[in-house]
Amino acid sequence: MKLHVLKNDGSPLDTTVELSPEVFGIEPNEHCMYMAVRAELANMRQGTHKAKSRGEVSGGGRKPWRQKGRGTARSGSNRSPVWVGGGKAFGPTPHLYTQKLNKKVKRLARRSALSTMLKNDKVVVVDEIRVESSKTREFVELLNNLKLADKKLTVLVTEISEELYLASRNVPNVYVIPVERASTFDILDCEVLLIEKSATEVLNTILKA
Repeated sequence: MKLHVLKNDGSPLDTTVELSPEVFGIEPNEHCMYMAVRAELANMRQGTHKAKSRGEVSGGGRKPWRQKGRGTARSGSNRSPVWVGGGKAFGPTPHLYTQKLNKKVKRLARRSALSTMLKNDKVVVVDEIRVESSKTREFVELLNNLKLADKKLTVLVTEISEELYLASRNVPNVYVIPVERASTFDILDCEVLLIEKSATEVLNTILKA
């Protein structure tokens, strides 16, 4: 599988990049992708939610009124969940949402995501993603040259230089990620997947079956 390579100025390069069919050309496994994305989103959750139960709110030392004779419902504590200011019945408590996946499932999900993006013509390969300075204007100019300025992008590079990090961090809907750390969610959560040529070689190596 071959794909044309672009220069930074948007013009085509004379060479093409070889994409491994085992990484970019498999039949996508939608269930693996679903499990991988669900696990990543779940692992992002802090799980620090908390509501006080009736044993944790203040008050409740005395029975509000006598048991019988008032013509109203009996009550034993103003900490009851039915009272305003009382405790929460079955309220949330801090806990982990961590989900684990097998390594083979993770790899298959990433390969499926890459194959899906390539199949839908959403993969653009650039010879080198590099900026000379940390100016955001320079990075935006690069995107304009590639006609991708108005797209939601995931940019995969072999190494994030300080200049590239500073130039891209304020651009909305653009996420620059080292190729080794790119997850299934990162690959799918974009309109266009912009990959550095050297990063495709890394993908061919680490995800090849």
